Amino acid sequence: MSVWAIGDLQGCYDATRRLLDTINFDPARDRLWFCGDLVNRGGQSVETLRLVHSLRASSVVVLGNHDLSLLAIGERREEEQRKVNPDLQGVLFAPDGRELLGWLRMQKLMHVDRELGWMMVHAGIAPKWTSQLAERYAREIEERLRGDQFGRLLKNMYGDKPAWHPKLTGLDRERAIINIFTRLRYCTPRGRISFEDKGPPGTQPPGLYPWYSVPGRVERDLKVVCGHWSTLGLFIGHGVHAIDTGAVWGGKLTALQLDTDELRVVQVRGRDVPANPPRPRPPHHRPAPPPR
Repeated sequence: MSVWAIGDLQGCYDATRRLLDTINFDPARDRLWFCGDLVNRGGQSVETLRLVHSLRASSVVVLGNHDLSLLAIGERREEEQRKVNPDLQGVLFAPDGRELLGWLRMQKLMHVDRELGWMMVHAGIAPKWTSQLAERYAREIEERLRGDQFGRLLKNMYGDKPAWHPKLTGLDRERAIINIFTRLRYCTPRGRISFEDKGPPGTQPPGLYPWYSVPGRVERDLKVVCGHWSTLGLFIGHGVHAIDTGAVWGGKLTALQLDTDELRVVQVRGRDVPANPPRPRPPHHRPAPPPR
């Protein structure tokens, strides 16, 4: 048996199939960990969701910001849903769209396997959160998403404020937790997120640090695998393995084997895109378009 973590798919079905073929994935024997952002921008989101859904017995998924945004859009009126891009509409209006969205809503915000020695999130973990704290906060959101009031959470999750504080309650607390797990790249030593800065390390203003190298951060007892930060590329350091390598932008789709002491990374080409394609500046968590 092999356990593989796979970076952001973002609707790149063809690249996903190439990667599964390259690692000789056998659903009867192997396990997959998907780092979130299964959908959006790749042009094959419904096919990608169907594929991951078909592999649900042999895989685990954590939710990314694009996945949560799709779930939120799925709760809006049809006239509003028809304003989003065709890739997401392909999911929303598919014959099996409601089934796929219902399954997606049941996925995790954080996956932990202490026996294997790994944990998986989409974007990052607050500097002062131990693995135990992070898991507890993730479970708060997962319970809300799986409950009867999930629509209220999805409607109110948008926004950059407030910054995380353990005494937060209600929707402010839920929004702050979601932002950390699904949008974090840079933050201050006190954990305040910079949502505007998305470039590789070295491009950020003074006083901001990649979340995994903030001075005074806690030491964690598990290795972390994550995605979300395509401009960071493949990064391994500080106990973190970041594997979003920009498949949707014409980069690579990356798999990392987790059940071996050797560092084994497998990559295939991502989506075929025109030379120097325009790269839109993704918006923040606001009700209209999907977030970054």
